[in-house]
Amino acid sequence: MALIDPTASIHASAIVAPGAEIGPGCQIGPFCVIGAQVRLAANVVLKSHVALAGDTSLGEGTRVWPFASVGHQPQDLKYAGEATKLVIGARNMIRESVSINPGTAGGGGLTQIGDDCLFMLGTHVGHDCKVGNRVVMANHASLAGHVEIGDHAILGGLAGIVQFSRIGQGAIVGAGCVVSGDVIPYGATIGARAQLGGLNLTGLKRRGLDKAEIHRMRAAYRALFSGDGTLRDRAALVAQNFADMPLVQEITSFLLAESGRSFILPND
Repeated sequence: MALIDPTASIHASAIVAPGAEIGPGCQIGPFCVIGAQVRLAANVVLKSHVALAGDTSLGEGTRVWPFASVGHQPQDLKYAGEATKLVIGARNMIRESVSINPGTAGGGGLTQIGDDCLFMLGTHVGHDCKVGNRVVMANHASLAGHVEIGDHAILGGLAGIVQFSRIGQGAIVGAGCVVSGDVIPYGATIGARAQLGGLNLTGLKRRGLDKAEIHRMRAAYRALFSGDGTLRDRAALVAQNFADMPLVQEITSFLLAESGRSFILPND
């Protein structure tokens, strides 16, 4: 039988499979379906018509709106029924008609989402994705398989991220952008085929950077994307010249790390 905390509230029309675990203070609304391997931490709220399946865990205080599909079989033709997982952190908001898939054997068997994220209507997180903390995905933005999204990143409505791409911490992807490469931390993309339009200045201000620090960030950005040598050479030089700036170090470390994709660059 299911392990249901006595303080949980479950609507009479909801279906909870034997083996599921429902934590203290959870609220399960009408016509929700919860699979046998699902685990809900304390105070999770399923509004109504939510379908949870597979080896899926939802962290404390996460809220899920109607018609979300979470943890069902990955949309990958190579998937052969192997045991994989979906781990979702605390205090996430998963709005209407969102779909989030678990991992596959080819990607480590795990899709993982951090804390305090907002997935707006119709967004999709594909198999084997790694999504950080405080990420915002606006309506109908989609992640293909194996995508990595850094903390505090924002994806505009209808943005599409191609498989194996990385979106750096604090980056913003413009509405409707198709991103087929890596976006640097604190970068901002523009255009239907995404190009790097500069730094996410609003995001930097929200992090508390003053004018002088932002001026130096922009100087580092110019040094990275202009001048002699390869991008990797320039990244190594910028890392030396801005060694006292942690955010610049994040960008250069991102550029120097191994990746299966090229980088999204400015169009100039």
